[in-house]
Amino acid sequence: QVQVVESGGGLVQPGGSLRLSCVVSGSDFRNYAMVWYRQTPEKQRDYVAAITAPGTTNYAESVRGRFTISRDNAKNTVYLQMNSLKPADTAVYYCRDLKGALVWGQGTQVTVSS
Repeated sequence: QVQVVESGGGLVQPGGSLRLSCVVSGSDFRNYAMVWYRQTPEKQRDYVAAITAPGTTNYAESVRGRFTISRDNAKNTVYLQMNSLKPADTAVYYCRDLKGALVWGQGTQVTVSS
C-alpha cells in the first residue's frame, strides 16, 4: 500500500527557513508529478509548488522566489525548501501527486511566529 509521509515542519521566526520532506513509499515515484499544498483552518488546501517527473518546477505567486521544490527519485522523496518565511505561510503542508492517485498524508505543521 502506498504511503505518503510529510515531515520537517515546526515553529520558526519570520525570516527563517525550513525544509520539508515528503516520502512516497511503494509506488512508481519517479513517474509522478508531485505537488505541495498547504491548508489553514479557515481555508481550503491551496497550491504551493509542483515538480514534474523530469524536474520542471512551478510555484504559486505568493511563494515564488522564496520556496524551492526539488526531488530525489532514488529516495522517493520530494522536498520544499522554504526561505524568508512569513506569518502568512503558517499552515499544514501536504504533498500529493498531481493526478490525485495517491492518498493524502497527515501533513506537517509549519508555524511562523515571533
